[in-house]
Amino acid sequence: MIFYTNGVTKTLVYIGARYLTLFMGLSTLVACTVVGPDYQEPVVDWLKEWQPSTYGDSSDSNKQSKKSQVDMQFWWQIFNDPILNKLIIEAKQENHSLRVAGLRIFESRARLGIARSSLYPQLQQVNGSTSYVNNQFHGGNAPKSSQSFTNYQTGFNLGWELDFWGRFQRGIESADAAYFASVTNQQDIQVLLAAQLADAYFFYRTTQARITIAHENANIQKRSYEITTNVFESGEGSELDLQQAKTQYLATLSTIPELEITLAQTRNAIAILLGKQPGVLPQLEMSASKYHWPVISPKYFQYIPANMLTRRPDIRTAAWQVAAQSAQIGVAEAEYYPAISLFGTIGWSGSDLAGSSDVGSLIIGPSFTWNILDYDRIENNVRIQDSRLQQLMEQYQNLVLQAAKEVDDASYSLLKTNEQKLLVDKSLSASQRALELANIRYREGYSDFQRVLDAQRAMFTQAERQLLNQGTYIAAIISIYKSMGGGWTEMSSDQLISTRVKETMQARTDWGDLLTVPVYAPATDASEAAQHE
Repeated sequence: MIFYTNGVTKTLVYIGARYLTLFMGLSTLVACTVVGPDYQEPVVDWLKEWQPSTYGDSSDSNKQSKKSQVDMQFWWQIFNDPILNKLIIEAKQENHSLRVAGLRIFESRARLGIARSSLYPQLQQVNGSTSYVNNQFHGGNAPKSSQSFTNYQTGFNLGWELDFWGRFQRGIESADAAYFASVTNQQDIQVLLAAQLADAYFFYRTTQARITIAHENANIQKRSYEITTNVFESGEGSELDLQQAKTQYLATLSTIPELEITLAQTRNAIAILLGKQPGVLPQLEMSASKYHWPVISPKYFQYIPANMLTRRPDIRTAAWQVAAQSAQIGVAEAEYYPAISLFGTIGWSGSDLAGSSDVGSLIIGPSFTWNILDYDRIENNVRIQDSRLQQLMEQYQNLVLQAAKEVDDASYSLLKTNEQKLLVDKSLSASQRALELANIRYREGYSDFQRVLDAQRAMFTQAERQLLNQGTYIAAIISIYKSMGGGWTEMSSDQLISTRVKETMQARTDWGDLLTVPVYAPATDASEAAQHE
């Protein structure tokens, strides 16, 4: 980059070498100290001893059987439903919300690269210019004349603010935490996606079964309607029995279109989760009579460790956000102190004007800037960053409370739904026997048709209650796993976004190796990671 001639060259090179040595020596003083607080993981004291109100004592590891050791990553496999397993695998590959979360990881990785670049010379600039000058002389005693010449110059400027107070280091620490937060956020989307798909799938099966029950009851009521019609037309029965039978039959038929609407809407919701257009999903086209509902005892969940709540991806995300904000206090506090920089310029200028000299220059040295009269701007900015940190810490505590509530609600619902199931099953059996007796007494003339109608209505109600109870029980199981943060796995760069999307992005923008290098999993404790930065 040095373009000097004549004897000036040796002198400038010699001087430049001396200052370059000084420059490199001063650069080793970067990051002499780091201001601001070091991150500490938020502590949730009450969680150490807390257990959901319906759980047994899980402190004795001898009580934990192999059956109670649930693989949280693939919890949906306990339903032993191959169709559900395939749907969740497909959703994790094709769901657009999950892809967006994956793309945010690459975005945060690029932001981390920007933060890390601040440790190197911030100004590295080559400049140059060429100008043509034409002077015209008029008036005075001098004869009229003109003069034209060309000026040209080039140079290289270097500026490096040294990180004496750790401002840039804290910025990297904050960007690093933000990157890990994007990773755990993607994991949280996996948790939500698995739970949403399982909920939608079993709701679809429940609606299918409700439609089947409605058709079965309509067939029973149709038979009663035909009997009352024949009896009425033979002159042996009343029109009231006929109209009541007709009313109940048509009322049951009228519930089917509404259930079919719900079925179609649920199917479309599943399609969206799979990244597909709304429409028929062949894997769901199974007769309700062929589907076997999973049977899972509530004892299976008795020993799930509730103290794993702080390992939920959304809670880990909140912890990383606290870590990122903690570092911002150090960034703000660094403004109290002078910014110490090294600067240097190597330049050359000249012109083609006769008799003019070419000029070579070398400028190098330290500089500093110091905001000594900021009228409390810096102090108030530090206060703002500290307030934001405390807000995030309060949000973290509240998030853990909400997570504990979700676990307790789900476990209690599981227990009580199972108790309700036993009662509903007995009630359904009683209603079926009551309908059988009502039909016998009606045929033998011992009771009127109203008893039959009441018995049919009661049996239909209990059959629906049994089915809805089954759906609620399974929903409670799904809620337990969701509240515990189960259902996520670490994904590689190739799994975050498809090859087609990567090719599109690389064709549009030079991403280098950012789309292919491994995604580093965050530590379970953000404070440990911060200490190793």
